Amino acid sequence: MRNISSWAIKNPTFPIVLFLVLTFLGFVSFNRMAINNNPDISFPLVTVTVNQPGAAPTEMEKQITQRVEGAVASIGNVEHITSWAVEGTSGTEVEFAVGTPTDRAVNDVRDAVAKIRSDLPEGILEPVVQRRDFDGGLGSYAVTTTDMSLEQLSWFVDNVVSKRLLSIPGVAGVKRKGGVDREIRVDLDPAKLQAYGVTAVQINGALRALNIDATGGRTEVAGAEQAVRVLGGAPTASVLADTRVAISANRTVRLGDVATIHDGSAEQRVLVRYNGREVTAFDVQKAKGASEVQSMDKVIAEIDKISKENPKVHITLTNDNVKYTRKQYASSIESLFEGAILAVLVVFVFLRDWRATLISALAIPLSCIPAFFFMDAMGFTLNGLSLLALSLVAGILVDDAIVEIENIVRHMRMGKTAWQASLDAADEIGLAVVATTMAIVAVFLPVALMPGISGQFFKQFGLTVVVAVLMSLLVARLITPLCAAYFLRAHGQRPHASGPVMVRYIAFLRWSIRHRWWTVIGGVAAFALTIVLGMQLPIAFQPPVDTGQSSVQIELAPGVRLDDIKRVSGQAAALLRKRPEVESVLETIGGDDEVRFGNIQLALVPRAQRKLSTVEFERDMAPALRQLPDARVNFQSQTGGIGGYDVTIMLVGDDPLTLHKAAESLIAGMKRLPSLRDVHIDADLRRPEIVIKPHFDIAAQMGVSVQALSQTIRIATIGDVPQNLAKFSLSDRQIPIRVQLPESARGDLATIANLPVPTSLAQLTGPSVPLKVLADIGFGEGAVKIRRYNQGRRIALVAGLAPGAQGGDAINAVHALPEYKNLPQGVKQVAVGEQQWLSELFINFIFALVAGVLLVLAVLILLYRRALPPFVNMASLFLAPLGAVIALLATGTALSMPVFIGILMLFGIVAKNSILLIDFAIEEMRMGVDRVEAILDAGRKRAQPIVMTSVAMVAGMMPVALSIGGDGSWRAPMGIAVIGGITLSTILTLIIV
Repeated sequence: MRNISSWAIKNPTFPIVLFLVLTFLGFVSFNRMAINNNPDISFPLVTVTVNQPGAAPTEMEKQITQRVEGAVASIGNVEHITSWAVEGTSGTEVEFAVGTPTDRAVNDVRDAVAKIRSDLPEGILEPVVQRRDFDGGLGSYAVTTTDMSLEQLSWFVDNVVSKRLLSIPGVAGVKRKGGVDREIRVDLDPAKLQAYGVTAVQINGALRALNIDATGGRTEVAGAEQAVRVLGGAPTASVLADTRVAISANRTVRLGDVATIHDGSAEQRVLVRYNGREVTAFDVQKAKGASEVQSMDKVIAEIDKISKENPKVHITLTNDNVKYTRKQYASSIESLFEGAILAVLVVFVFLRDWRATLISALAIPLSCIPAFFFMDAMGFTLNGLSLLALSLVAGILVDDAIVEIENIVRHMRMGKTAWQASLDAADEIGLAVVATTMAIVAVFLPVALMPGISGQFFKQFGLTVVVAVLMSLLVARLITPLCAAYFLRAHGQRPHASGPVMVRYIAFLRWSIRHRWWTVIGGVAAFALTIVLGMQLPIAFQPPVDTGQSSVQIELAPGVRLDDIKRVSGQAAALLRKRPEVESVLETIGGDDEVRFGNIQLALVPRAQRKLSTVEFERDMAPALRQLPDARVNFQSQTGGIGGYDVTIMLVGDDPLTLHKAAESLIAGMKRLPSLRDVHIDADLRRPEIVIKPHFDIAAQMGVSVQALSQTIRIATIGDVPQNLAKFSLSDRQIPIRVQLPESARGDLATIANLPVPTSLAQLTGPSVPLKVLADIGFGEGAVKIRRYNQGRRIALVAGLAPGAQGGDAINAVHALPEYKNLPQGVKQVAVGEQQWLSELFINFIFALVAGVLLVLAVLILLYRRALPPFVNMASLFLAPLGAVIALLATGTALSMPVFIGILMLFGIVAKNSILLIDFAIEEMRMGVDRVEAILDAGRKRAQPIVMTSVAMVAGMMPVALSIGGDGSWRAPMGIAVIGGITLSTILTLIIV
């Protein structure tokens, strides 16, 4: 590498052709790369769902959930197991270690469940094992029309919109919200059922057996093979009403005589309103690995086509999740250009030579554009972090070129020609330039290889930095000397890097060498001050981003009706619509399983039109929402905590009673902390129930089983399970036929008590007896949902953050509580959400930092061929963070992931500056120069390139720190840390090193 510049000057064709090809490939790769907000983070996640219609949550937990957990726990690479049990359903979510092949994980889980299949209850449906195939949402749409019923509009969304959108590459799913499904309703008349002696089970079973089109085999008639079909399906609802149902061995009854049959819609349990008007909505989900921007562009284009083809259907984009990505992408590109221009201006100010400035400026496009080719080859995307990496290194990309061109100009001012100066200067500084680049590579390569979730975030960032600086090294060693040799113009001998500032610097440097112990003490004091001030910084996993979108969660007590949650959601939406920051409100009310939940999606006006950020708006609005009576209303946090809260403390234990007592004790302590608000327990709630207790002696005498009781009541109240419903065939689909009591009868306990129950399961037409004869009917309560974590019961203690508080500080305060330190035996706390990520980030960051420092040390030992001087460089790393800490304290910025990235960059820059100084001094000493004079000469001849590169780096980071064109939540903290760190560390490096 020492003589490669001389070779490039003498053989210019190959370097020029090489970079023309790389630049072309970079342009092509840039145009084809996917544009996303975040890197593609792969979570190998497999879910196991087991259904047992009618089974209570407690029975589901004991008989199914615990057994599935035990089976999958023995699989390798399992990180966490999250389970839940609700009525009729057991769900288990298995999270594997990052990097585990998802297909292998699915097969391992499927094999483990198959091994225990015989141990599970007989009445279950086949277990479903599947992986998570979608990766976030692209956007939400509201659909309205004037010439369709609600059922017709719902079918239009399912049949037309969904099919068209699912054909688009990059779209993984379309989920309708609101609306209703078409159903054939068979509303039984309780009085006529009793009069005819027929049961709901008999009606449902007869329809399943009679209303069906089935194959009859094949035969040969008239010399040809004929297929045989049995067509028993009724063509219309009126024909279905004429169907006769056997009620005994010799008696039948017409279906229309015991029930009212009508072609209608299913019971509505989910309601959607957009700005107060009821609509049918749908969400569009992105496939893994697809581009958010490109996929959303295709979705918008297809929606426009559908709207033109159906002019009476109005499809409105309510939430565009990609809008934030577009703004951040445009802002990142602008920051990259602005930083590059400012860095080039710095070069011109120092060198005052437009030719040298232009040569330095070439380094940025020639380093950045080819980097896209290598990023594309590694499967990277143009996301916030990869573009942030390029913005961060905009100043560094020109650093190597600055060092090269500055040294060439220095040699020219010694009286040499541009050709000779380029040959001598490039060879003289070649190894130092290589070493400075390798120092930055050594810092960021271990970061790019970190494991876990934090590693997924850092991978693309770290490798992008590595690729970009390696390209800048190639430019500095090949193109910069070549261009200087042929393009610069010598002007004879002239002074270089002189003036009053340099004189004062050398004088102070001479004093610091004579009083070196005072200088060392100053360095130690700077490091001690870094620790003291650093302990005062608030801590967070990541700063809150200002996406312009917000989400409100609404929860009511178990047992409420859809009208109750509809009323509360309307009150919350009315409060939100009054705020000037709110542009639109989309309410999703109710749910298929429980109607007591609601969600409100807010789209805020553009940032320029509002004074408050998204988080500031949420914290300002939260007290008013909490005042709504009989409801728990909170904003969905960005931290990934349970229930949408900022802080989550999860307790896990095997004994539910001990676990609950520990939670109550700790929640009392958390309520004393000023950094938390709305502190409560997010535990398994109890719901009101009608409890039916069979008389086993009477039931045994009449041949009635508990299963028969359950089936009779379930069919009468909500109908049979979807898999067992009779079907009504249309030309394009099948409509379920739901047999149940009418809504008025289902609300009468006396009617339920008099339901006829078949006394023989073996005979469909056996005699019946009223339910109240076979069982006692009363009121009680039971579990709504049982939640488990890593094979134990779990209780989550959740809270929001007070204004100005940080999540990391709040969690540390909880850990300091005596109630937390004295948790009872058998109860432990597990990290979830931001707490889990923060602890993992800290551990991985420390390991990566140590590995990076050791790699830098190895680079320096190879460069100097000495053991002691590299430790001087290593000591200089302790000077890097002080300026960053001061800048963070001055601006009130928390210590978070982007700040860690900035500090890493500081280590690389400080190592680079110290290499330039020490390498020159050692070379001078090898030529016989006195040590002190060698050090002074190094300061005299290396101060200007060090200051130039540092000022260029600060200038390049100014657009990142200011983030005028977009959301600077992520970029600004990193820019502040880098600018503060470089400014102070450069001064300290020039004196102390």
